[in-house]
Amino acid sequence: MYGRHQTETEGAAVTVAVLTVDQRGSRTSVDRIPATLAALERVVLLRPFERTAGDEFQGVLADPAALAPVVEVLLREDAWNIGIGVGEVEQPLPPHARAGRGAAYLHARDAVTSAKHSPWHLRVAGDATPAARALETTLWLWAAVLARRTARGWEVADLVDEGLSYDEAGQRIGISQSAVSQRAQAAGIVEGRRARELVTHLASALVDGTDRATP
Repeated sequence: MYGRHQTETEGAAVTVAVLTVDQRGSRTSVDRIPATLAALERVVLLRPFERTAGDEFQGVLADPAALAPVVEVLLREDAWNIGIGVGEVEQPLPPHARAGRGAAYLHARDAVTSAKHSPWHLRVAGDATPAARALETTLWLWAAVLARRTARGWEVADLVDEGLSYDEAGQRIGISQSAVSQRAQAAGIVEGRRARELVTHLASALVDGTDRATP
């Protein structure tokens, strides 16, 4: 998942996910886009995220495994309307995400508009309506888990994501292993890990994946 971007098969129709993301309350808060784009640089996309206009940015992904880490960053910041559109894009796909055309872009626009008045400010739209709805429902449930996570819970979650055991995380923070376990339980770390796996599984049913768009 690390590198500059994925490359699509020339001339082949590719089903992708277009993410159109709009900052909430941008008129009364600082511009969050530069910092968020920097946080998302490590995730490989078919076309990297870039600002489209004003308080919005957009990117294109074809690897189902890329969706969960992107959405987790956005949900953690709690500052975005997130629209995920799934469908085909016109080929060849231009070098910049904002220049693309196709059904996925139209679905993403509808989704981000609906997200402004939807649970967790997130919607998924696509031609495969039942599959898109299942992914959207899972993302909403995952968002509910992440919303209850405190700063201390995120501290433990980040260390566990680095590969540390609870004992090692406790040593890093300066608390006991049992205290780490309590924080992990309150933060829903196990549930969050399962949610990531399920999001990737459901996304795999919607986008073509790395067999059609490989790093």
